[in-house]
Amino acid sequence: MQTKRMTFPGHWMPYALLAPQVIITLIFFIWPAGQALYQSLLREDAFGLRSTFVGLENFVRLFRDGSYLNSLSVTAIFAIGTTLVSMSVALLFASTVNRMIRSRSTYTTLLVWPYAIAPAIAGVLWWFIFNPSIGIIPYMLDAVGYQWNHRTSSNDAMLLVIFAASWKQISYNFLFFLAGLQSIPQSLIEAASIDGAGPLKRFWTIVFPLLTPTTFFLMVVNVVYAMFDTFGIIHATTAGGPSQATNTLVYKVYADGFVGLNLGSSAAQSVILMAIVVGLTVIQFRYIERRVNY
Repeated sequence: MQTKRMTFPGHWMPYALLAPQVIITLIFFIWPAGQALYQSLLREDAFGLRSTFVGLENFVRLFRDGSYLNSLSVTAIFAIGTTLVSMSVALLFASTVNRMIRSRSTYTTLLVWPYAIAPAIAGVLWWFIFNPSIGIIPYMLDAVGYQWNHRTSSNDAMLLVIFAASWKQISYNFLFFLAGLQSIPQSLIEAASIDGAGPLKRFWTIVFPLLTPTTFFLMVVNVVYAMFDTFGIIHATTAGGPSQATNTLVYKVYADGFVGLNLGSSAAQSVILMAIVVGLTVIQFRYIERRVNY
């Protein structure tokens, strides 16, 4: 079997094709990351008129700060909850839609729409739904004896941001799970059905193991999403409250840097957040990937 090789008329062509991506990466990732790393080593006044090199003092102060350690635990709970809820519901929807024949495209279109909504709009939507005064969900919960109020209850606030962030991400997960289900050979499922395996057993012994590459990929994407892309949702729903119960790392970077004008500490927090996400990604690809069946 002969393999085709791409040849270019000159040595400059491969570099010209790579140049746009390299330039975008340098401008929008490498340069801001370098600026954040450099700024994390400085102490600046609120007006940016004076800078003092302090080395790792900003990082030392962060790990002695109780509010920052609280943000670490809040972020862990939020990321785990959002990942589990969004992926579980998406897998359920994908399995249901995959069994449909005539209305599959209609349901797929309807389920994809929430992904096109901006995070801030999604946060406002769920804020109205769970508003203790005018929301439909608190009214229904009050009928069964539960007083919902995410303004005063830390647990209610965490549930609200998890629901809002998960709802926004379900569409993305749904598309990948549906594509993964449609790529599974039906002959394997039919053979298991002939052998007497029920729907649940067929799913856990055949379907889900074959979905592990998709599940692994989505797990990495959802953790990064919960760490970075949920600022607008938290800002529109709880603004990090009550009592910092939903003050995640990405929101604390904003609160300390843009509201508190503590630029050095905010830069140090962004560096730590970037290191956490990179570390989690490396761990997932290095160790969890071994359990993935390709």
